[in-house]
Amino acid sequence: MVPQSWLDHLTCGNILAVAAFFVAYLIAVYYRNRWSVYKNIPPGPRPYPVVGNLGGFLVPACIRRRFGQRTGRPDLHPTEAFAELARLYGDVYSLFIGSQLIVVLNGYEAVRDALSHHPEVFSDRPDIPAISIMTKRKGIVFAPYGPVWRKQRKFCHTTLRNFGLGKLSLEPCIQQGLATVKAELTRLSEERGAAGVDLTPLIGNAVSNVICSMILGQRFHHEDPEFHAMLDLMVRGLEICVNSPAVLINVFPLLYYWPFGVFRELRQVERDMTVFLKKSITKHRQTLDTDNPRDLVDMYLIEMMGRQAAGELDSSFTEDYLFYIVGDLFIAGTDTTTNSVLWILLYMALHPDIQVKVQTEMDEVVGRHRVPSLTDKGSLPFTEATIMEVQRLTVAVPLAIPHMASETTEFRGYTIPKGTVVVPNLWSVHRDPTVWDDADTFNPARFLDDEGQLQRKECFMPFGIGRRVCMGEQLAKMELFLTVTTLLQAFRFELPEGKPPPSLRGRFGLTLAPCPFTVCVSARTLNSESNSQ
Repeated sequence: MVPQSWLDHLTCGNILAVAAFFVAYLIAVYYRNRWSVYKNIPPGPRPYPVVGNLGGFLVPACIRRRFGQRTGRPDLHPTEAFAELARLYGDVYSLFIGSQLIVVLNGYEAVRDALSHHPEVFSDRPDIPAISIMTKRKGIVFAPYGPVWRKQRKFCHTTLRNFGLGKLSLEPCIQQGLATVKAELTRLSEERGAAGVDLTPLIGNAVSNVICSMILGQRFHHEDPEFHAMLDLMVRGLEICVNSPAVLINVFPLLYYWPFGVFRELRQVERDMTVFLKKSITKHRQTLDTDNPRDLVDMYLIEMMGRQAAGELDSSFTEDYLFYIVGDLFIAGTDTTTNSVLWILLYMALHPDIQVKVQTEMDEVVGRHRVPSLTDKGSLPFTEATIMEVQRLTVAVPLAIPHMASETTEFRGYTIPKGTVVVPNLWSVHRDPTVWDDADTFNPARFLDDEGQLQRKECFMPFGIGRRVCMGEQLAKMELFLTVTTLLQAFRFELPEGKPPPSLRGRFGLTLAPCPFTVCVSARTLNSESNSQ
């Protein structure tokens, strides 16, 4: 006789064995069905279990070692990593974050083909946990493509145009901030002398105040501690999302609530920015005059109340949605343009011969006593070409904002399943050797024709292309031109003697910011110019 306890033990063991087999079978069926969808996807490195290709910014260890040994830089930059992967797998390749398929598009032809020729398929936004937790998939930048997004974007674009977007009427607002920058640069250059000046806070404040005047109806003093803190938080938050262990939130979303390290810091950044923006919206609601709207927030509140009065219960125009729109415009209207201006001034300090050519052209067209105007753009082709060349080499959002395939489609011989995250690598477009001669060299003349006139190139797309092209493109172009010309008219920028020049690889976050640097700023006077020559 077999003891009853043995029978009980065997029965329990059998049950556990059957359960384990059943779970294993279900997992196998799940992955078999899932991978059958990925049968004809673009080639790419083999993903690791659970994390996919997440390690080292999606770069397999073999590539990190090989590239690091060859260049002497084991800290592989994301743009370099994606370029190396393109050399191995082609202009369209696959990666995985966890089980999420990502298709990276490299080079001008692949990016243009997807975003210009297949806009209905590749204009959606993916549900990326780290972003979705903070934005609730609302606003303009990260909201899904569809009727709600189109309605909100159209309203915001129309409203911003009414407040001067892309028009000469906005020029005085931009110049007001630049007058403060010039005065502060004069003071700081005298105080700090050969140590140099950090341009970031001054440029960031001036740029941000332009969009703040349009959406919040106010300007902030450059020494306002709360506003200065918000600008710092914005930069730090963007960097954490892309360039820290917080990227693991996209594989394990619960890490967002981890009470330590960068996860805790990211939540604090979100809380502080939320308080700042919601306080401004509340103040607008309390002081709203429907007959005299001051800015975009006022216009949105008026539109929202009108739709509610008309009985549109399912309207997407809500104060909650407004909060995310304001956040999008505040960040997008500040960070990218600020970084672009800083890059341009850094390149001018690194290439004094180009700086002199720009200033000579300006002296001939604008002179020293009249403030540059947008009406001068057509008469300053070399200046415009220089701005464009720096934008080409230091594209503000190098990997663009991720897109998503809204349906399964065939693209360049591969199957792109519905829900695939699509990354247009704009950095690779601007370094594509098939469309740019000597692509890694700084050469403003590439944007000029034989007669010295500016020529536009389709392969130049710092603001993206397609239906998700940057809504603030015209505003950014205005600010870049006026800021660069106004400062170069008044000052000469040089690197401090005895200090090594900053790396041109930049700091990679959602945007590409220059590494911290200082410049010696000196006023351009006729006497100093003639002596230097």
